[in-house]
Amino acid sequence: MVKSLSKDQVKAIEDSGINCEIRKVEELISQEDILNLGEDDLVLLAKVANATYRAGFPVVSNVEYDTKIIAELERRNPEHEFLSTVEPEPVPLYKTVPLPEKMLSTDKVYSDKEIIQWIERVEKFGQEIGLDSGDVLIKVSHKLDGYAAYDDGERLYTRGDGVRGQDITRAFNRGLKVAEGAKRGMGPGEIVVDKEYFDKELSRDFENTRNVLASVIAEKNVNKKVLKAIKDGACVFFPFASLEGWVGRCEDFKKQYKDIFDNMWGGFNYEVDGLVVEVINDDLKKIMGSTRKHHRWQIAYKRNLEKATVVVSKVIPQTSRTGRITPVAEFPPIKLSGATIRRATLHNYGMVKSKGVGKGAVVELVRSGLVIPKIEKIVEGVDPEIPELCPSCHSKVVWDGDNIFCPNSTDCPAQAENTLIHFFKTMPNVDGFGPKIVEKLYENSITKIHQVYALSVEDLVGMGFGEKTAINLVDQLKLSKIRELDDWRFLAAFGIPRLGEASCEKLLSNYGIDEIFHLEVDEISSIEGFAETSATVICEGLKDVRAEFLKVYSLGFRLSKTKRPNEKLSGLQLEGVQIVFSGTMKAASRAEMESKAKKLGAKIGKSVSGKTNFLVVGDNVGEKKLKDAKEKGVKVLSEEEYMKYIKNSG
Repeated sequence: MVKSLSKDQVKAIEDSGINCEIRKVEELISQEDILNLGEDDLVLLAKVANATYRAGFPVVSNVEYDTKIIAELERRNPEHEFLSTVEPEPVPLYKTVPLPEKMLSTDKVYSDKEIIQWIERVEKFGQEIGLDSGDVLIKVSHKLDGYAAYDDGERLYTRGDGVRGQDITRAFNRGLKVAEGAKRGMGPGEIVVDKEYFDKELSRDFENTRNVLASVIAEKNVNKKVLKAIKDGACVFFPFASLEGWVGRCEDFKKQYKDIFDNMWGGFNYEVDGLVVEVINDDLKKIMGSTRKHHRWQIAYKRNLEKATVVVSKVIPQTSRTGRITPVAEFPPIKLSGATIRRATLHNYGMVKSKGVGKGAVVELVRSGLVIPKIEKIVEGVDPEIPELCPSCHSKVVWDGDNIFCPNSTDCPAQAENTLIHFFKTMPNVDGFGPKIVEKLYENSITKIHQVYALSVEDLVGMGFGEKTAINLVDQLKLSKIRELDDWRFLAAFGIPRLGEASCEKLLSNYGIDEIFHLEVDEISSIEGFAETSATVICEGLKDVRAEFLKVYSLGFRLSKTKRPNEKLSGLQLEGVQIVFSGTMKAASRAEMESKAKKLGAKIGKSVSGKTNFLVVGDNVGEKKLKDAKEKGVKVLSEEEYMKYIKNSG
C-alpha cells in the first residue's frame, strides 16, 4: 500500500521549495527497496527526507538518510551534484543573505573501522607538514541535534545552503539566550531545547523538540508555551566553540576512542545524535581543507541507541506486488526517539517460525533509521501462527526458502493493484496514473494493464472522474504508445521478479523481446550476471506475465530495440565513442542524453578515464570530472558543441 504524508510533512516539503508532486513523494517513501529507484528519484527522496526530518516530521530518519539513500546515490554516481551540496535547514522561502562564513555539514561514520580510517588520514596529512601523532590534537564533543545557525554578534542566520541563509535575528529579539552564559558573536552553533524542560512542559503539545525549534524561529504566530520556554532559558543558542569535551593527542585518541565515546555518550541536557571528532591544529586543518559539503578535519560518529522492549500484540501478513507475504508485528504504541511506534516489519516468515515471533512474544526494537523500525532481538519467543492462505486472495501459500508467496499472480487483488501502480510508475512516457487514480480504477474492476488502455473518456467519467481528468488520462495513454520507448524499460514495467531495469537491458541485449518468453533456465543462466536461481525465478515470472504482456505489446508501442554486442553498428554517428555526461543539460535530462547517445552507438561512462573520448558538460558540472579530463587529455565539449558534433558526423 502507498503511505500517505501527513499535513505537517506536506507543509515541510512545500516550505522547503522542493518542486514535486506529493503523490510522487508518497510513492517513493512506499518503496520496499530503494535499489529499485532511479537516480533522479533517489535525489528527490533525499531532499524530501532532509526537509521533513529537519522540520520535525520525518519520512525517514537521519540514519536511513545517511546509510541507505545517500550511500546508494554515492555508489551509483559519486560525482552527483547533490552529494556536494549542504543540506539546508527548512525555513519558508524568504529572502536570503550571504553568511559571514561558510557553514558546511559534518560527514558521518557509523563504525569503528571508519573512525580508524579517518584517524589514519589525519596522521597522513600531519606527516606532510612534519607532525607526528603526538603533535596532532583532537577534540571530541557532543553533536547537537537542533537547528543549525550562525551568530555574528549582530544578526543570527540560518545555515541555508551553507553559503546563503536567512536572517532569524528575531529569535534573539524574543529573548533567546546564548547557552552556558557565553557571549554573542561566537559563530556557528545550534538552537536547542533542554530535554528535561521539554518532557515536563512541552511534550504534550509538541511531538518532538524539532517542532519546538520551528516555532522558536517562526516569523510570526509563535506558540505561547515556546515563548515561555525561551524566557525560561530552556531554548538557547549553543555555539560550537563553547562545547566542552575530551581534548588530547591523536595517538591517545587512537588507543582510547572507544572508552572516550562510552564515557561521553548520554548525560547531556540537550538532544544529541552523535559525537563530533575534530582536529584542533590550525595548520593541519588548513592543509586538510574541505569538500564542497564537509570539512575533512572533522567527522561525526553515530551509534544506534534507540531501543525499546515490547510485547507483540499480533503478527499481520501483507502481500506485496511480487506475491511475497511479509510479516508485520504490531504492539501497543510506544515512544521511541521522539516518534510513536506501533508496528515493525519482520524479515520473513522463516524468522517468525525459527525465532517464535507471535502474539505474546517479547522483542527488542531498534529504530536504526527506519520510520517503521526493525526487531533486533527476540527476548522471549512463543509458538507462532504461520498463514496458510494469502491474506488478499486466500490462495494456498507456497514456501521458497525463508519466504512464503502467493502463487496467484494473475488474480490476487494485492498483486494486481500494485502491479498496475508499478507499471505506470516505471513507464517514463505516461503521466497521471498515480496510486490514487489506480486505486479508483481497481475499485471499478479494472485490474489489468490492457484494460486500462481500452478505457474511453466515457468509461472514466462513468467511474466518477471529471471530464477534463478523463480526457487527460486517455490522451496520456495514446501518447505513451506514440512516444519512443526503450524495449528494456517497457519489459521492466511489468515487474517480473529479478528483472529490474538493468537486468532487462542485459537480457534484451542477448535475446529479442519476442524470444524471451521461450527461453529455458539454462539459456538465461548462461548470460553473464544471471545465476541459476535468478534464472529460474525469471522463467517462472515470464510465464506468469506472458498472456498480459502480449496483450499490451500488441497495442503497438513504439519500442526502441536494445543493441546487441554482436550487431554491426556501421553508419551510427557515435559508433565506438566513449562519452561521459556531467552537469544539468538544457535540451533534455542527462538520462535522456545518455539514452540517445547509446542509440547512436556510444558507450556511456560515469567517470572520466583514459579511454573516455569526450566529457560533455552542462551547468553545475562536477569539478572532479573537469580535473580528471584535463589530467587525462580528454576533450571537453559544451552541450552546444556536442550537438554540433553529432550533426556534423551524421
